[in-house]
Amino acid sequence: MSASPPTDLTLDKALEILKSYDCARVTTTKPLAQPEELRNSLLLVTSLSSSQNLGICADNSQQGLITLGSYLAALGYSSNFEQENVDQSSEPVYLKFSTQKMSYYSSEYTGEYRGVLIACQSEDDLIAGTYGHFPLDLFMKN
Repeated sequence: MSASPPTDLTLDKALEILKSYDCARVTTTKPLAQPEELRNSLLLVTSLSSSQNLGICADNSQQGLITLGSYLAALGYSSNFEQENVDQSSEPVYLKFSTQKMSYYSSEYTGEYRGVLIACQSEDDLIAGTYGHFPLDLFMKN
């Protein structure tokens, strides 16, 4: 359901870019690739997956929901989701959203990371995997 990435980007190059954001090694979400290149890589890989789970670690619920909306819109999903289940506190939050179920849950988050993890489900082992942490504002309109 993703928007179409440029045709000159190869899957191998897109995966190389996404894997450079290995959550086990990166301690910041400072861009490792140019934002446009990163966006296009995410769009290509997610377009080849059957569904995605997004995990968002944000400073507060408002930031998390805005981030979720921008990522969903970029991936081609309707971002008209119910917000009633999210605690509107100013404390750090973790949101997990399933594109297969089109639902999410939130919980308190005490970790240091701020960013977005995307887990792609696919029959193809090359595509399946978790990528990120990506910048919260990667798909925000300026």
